[in-house]
Amino acid sequence: MTDASKTHYDIIVIGAGIAGISLASYLAADHTVLVVEAEGQPGYHSTGRSAALFSESYGPVAVRALSRASGAFFRQPPKGFSDTALTTPRGFLAVADAEHWQDLQAFGALPEVRAVMRPLSTSEVLVRCPVLRPNRIAGGMIEAGAADIDVHALLQGYLRRLRAAGGRLASGLRVEHIERTASGWIVRSAGQAHSCRVIINAAGAWADDIAAKAGLTPIGLQPKRRTAALVDTPPSISAANWPLVYDCAEHFYFKPDAGNILISPGDETPSEPTDAQPEELDVAIAVDRIMTATTIPISRIRSRWAGLRSFVSDGEPVAGYDPGDDGFFWLAGQGGYGIQTAPALARLAAAMVDHQPVPEDIASFGLVAGQVAPGRLHEPGA
Repeated sequence: MTDASKTHYDIIVIGAGIAGISLASYLAADHTVLVVEAEGQPGYHSTGRSAALFSESYGPVAVRALSRASGAFFRQPPKGFSDTALTTPRGFLAVADAEHWQDLQAFGALPEVRAVMRPLSTSEVLVRCPVLRPNRIAGGMIEAGAADIDVHALLQGYLRRLRAAGGRLASGLRVEHIERTASGWIVRSAGQAHSCRVIINAAGAWADDIAAKAGLTPIGLQPKRRTAALVDTPPSISAANWPLVYDCAEHFYFKPDAGNILISPGDETPSEPTDAQPEELDVAIAVDRIMTATTIPISRIRSRWAGLRSFVSDGEPVAGYDPGDDGFFWLAGQGGYGIQTAPALARLAAAMVDHQPVPEDIASFGLVAGQVAPGRLHEPGA
């Protein structure tokens, strides 16, 4: 049981997306934890709008390490974590035209990528997705083990774990003021005041704003809008077994989704932190790019949405204590990889919060704390 009248906690986590909830679920085992969320429900922004795919080849170096370290959790979650499987087979097919084929081959030659992906000829690509136009495909790379992630099941599993450990979630509380004290922090929101020893800044696109409220230097977080839409699967097309198809020039991706086809132009439009909404132009660009690259006829849009993916300068996540205050912990900048890295990143961050070394199994994938530490962003040349 949690005490709703309690005002002091060891740790206050700001943000109830997948990053904040997953980390809080681990910390609550040994600390009193409050998660504060501005929206009326957890996972409202980026977490709830992700076309989440578990891929060990997708993303920059530290992301790939965290994804590989998360694989065992997705394949076999802890007993009682979820009543349903967290993943279903999908596959990840990266394709390239003649201009970008050498770039894709070079990427596929990286040792950790080569371990999970193999090259395909144009004809082999078309076997896996016959609607692609052959004259636009020079070759591809397939990651057969990639899988769709059940984001709802993942988030709910962490929420149950948080509550079972005694952690508390307070939704609908937008942080208005943060005050530093000799022993910690006072966080004020909607007429309520809560104190803590450590703040975890997991506020997604708003993480720099939270740091500013705490009197600390922002990390240069840039939210970028990503648009997606659902279109009909034509009766003449059997799409259920297609992989997610990703253009390595980042002009589009698409995949089957509950009997429809999810499409995206792969846009990364800089944005202020906001409740992102799809722009008609971006949806039109997605339709044009998909119809140019494939033979899928698109006559109507069933639904459309947008979300923010937040990045720092090097594209890697940020996890660690602020260089200017050892009571303020960053967990931000996950870009488009926050769902697939959540299991390992939460465990890594929990160890770092308690000043423990990187867990051995995560370190075995080549991850070192400095790759994600916020201090790297304040170094000369960063």
